[in-house]
Amino acid sequence: MNNLPKFKIGDLEMSLIQGGMGIGVSSRKLASAVANCGGAGIISAVELGQLREFPGMKSIDANRQALSDEIKATRELSKNGVIGVNIMYALTDYHGLVETAAKENVDMIISGAGLAKDLPEIVGNSPIKLIPIVSDVRAAKVLTKLWGRYGKVPDAFIVEGPKAGGHLGFKYEDLKNGTAHTLENIASEVIDFANDKNNFDSKIPVIVAGGIYTGQDIRRFQNLGAAGVQMGTRFVTTYECDASNDFKKTYLDASKEDIVLIKSPVGLPGRAIKNSFLEKVGRGEEIDFKCKYNCLKTCVPKDSPYCIANALLGAQQGNFNEGFAFAGTNAYRATEKTCLDENGEFITVKTLMDRLSKEYHSR
Repeated sequence: MNNLPKFKIGDLEMSLIQGGMGIGVSSRKLASAVANCGGAGIISAVELGQLREFPGMKSIDANRQALSDEIKATRELSKNGVIGVNIMYALTDYHGLVETAAKENVDMIISGAGLAKDLPEIVGNSPIKLIPIVSDVRAAKVLTKLWGRYGKVPDAFIVEGPKAGGHLGFKYEDLKNGTAHTLENIASEVIDFANDKNNFDSKIPVIVAGGIYTGQDIRRFQNLGAAGVQMGTRFVTTYECDASNDFKKTYLDASKEDIVLIKSPVGLPGRAIKNSFLEKVGRGEEIDFKCKYNCLKTCVPKDSPYCIANALLGAQQGNFNEGFAFAGTNAYRATEKTCLDENGEFITVKTLMDRLSKEYHSR
């Protein structure tokens, strides 16, 4: 039975936050299932318009419409659960996607991949909880100062450490050499900052992310002073995860050595599961592509070795000849024994939440 302890962000109560994973890895099915089990279900806003046909629509409009549809569908599947959207600041249409999420009255907007300095201005007086992702206390301080111009403080901080999957807020060399600060150290500094009465009228909840895999991990970070955790990788190998089964199986097949750092075309380091596509990129082989989306501010197509939107979209649908799966450092811990039920199906989110609860309370 799931009896993970709950924490609050404003008037919202949840047991954990499910990490937003694009393209289309965390959408309506996964987000609603997590919300129905007491967590915060998060939709990733990245390029949702490419997962469906929108005849005659420009890419930018298709993405906004798809996000709107996805939020509505998720709310229909989870009428009373906590539902949010992860919108990367690096997205070219960041403002438009935030406005779309705000119109649909999501419970929270989570924003990383850059300092979301004008997020409060876009949202205005909406009661939506605004939660930035930071990778150190300096970013938390800078963002707090910037948001002060709008009379707004973050409703919570998500502190993402170097063990996370996807794009990472650290230098590639520090990650490669193991010199990046640990999540424990970063979290402690942000918690001290968020709890300081000289900075804020009341304590700001700090959520930790990146390498959180078990209930024991949740308990350990709560004992350090974190309000709760965000988890992404472990939710991939659930029945309700919106990615294809072929995508999920890459986690089951991955060894520890298969989880590798990459240099993303968008100028950030990333963590993914090694495959033939990434090996081809590593050898410097030319991958022909045409930029269809103009999705990220930092991407320069003429200088990019491949289109990361194409690669992630293909992977979500099971095409690993032209793509790859992002994953956290613990993805190799997913096995058939732990992630499949007696019928050979991926376990449900409810089963996973019950397991996390059991792990949390085990000694």
